[in-house]
Amino acid sequence: MLPGISLGVRSGSVTGLLGPSGSGKTTLIRAIVGVQIVESGTARVLGEPAGSPGLRRRVGYVTQAPSVYGDLSVRENLGYFARVLGAPPARVEELIETVHLGDHADRPVGNLSGGQRARVSLASALIGRPELLVLDEPTVGQDPVLRAEFWEMFARLAGQGATLLISSHVMDEAVHCDNLLLMRDGEILVSASPTEVMERTGAGDMEEAFLRLIGEGTGS
Repeated sequence: MLPGISLGVRSGSVTGLLGPSGSGKTTLIRAIVGVQIVESGTARVLGEPAGSPGLRRRVGYVTQAPSVYGDLSVRENLGYFARVLGAPPARVEELIETVHLGDHADRPVGNLSGGQRARVSLASALIGRPELLVLDEPTVGQDPVLRAEFWEMFARLAGQGATLLISSHVMDEAVHCDNLLLMRDGEILVSASPTEVMERTGAGDMEEAFLRLIGEGTGS
């Protein structure tokens, strides 16, 4: 349940949707990309109702589990999605290099590591050069080096004009975001920059800040 949520995401920025597991992050993301039934209220994305056919090229979605075909190679996976979206073959080769999988391009995705499969899934979402990229826990289970590489990539994409909405339950990842939506029990506790959150709470780190915000919400 997401009672009474109202939010906006600034274009050309990285917005972090943070909160503990079970807080409603995935439900909210699914509503935004149009795969979750919204019983009341409206969800509009880039000026259109969420899930509209016109958004298929404009919105990229990366689920928690890599959404690629294990029996196809990296290049074959990206080639398939490129044909679906009408992207040129050159886009496939460009993205293989973007996610640093050149040495594994012809290997079946099922034979790759979890981190490598996550890269293929991200590359497939980037095929159509989406204006909005929605990522559900993209760094969960990844090693620190890969997490750092992912956040560097997200910053580059935003610098190129894309808008990113990224969910995470890892509070220290908040520092990589331009704006934060801190969520708990289906509600947005605060929408602010990381600096504003730290100044408001006087906390030493983001995890402590989140706990203090919870205390504000419960009156404790």
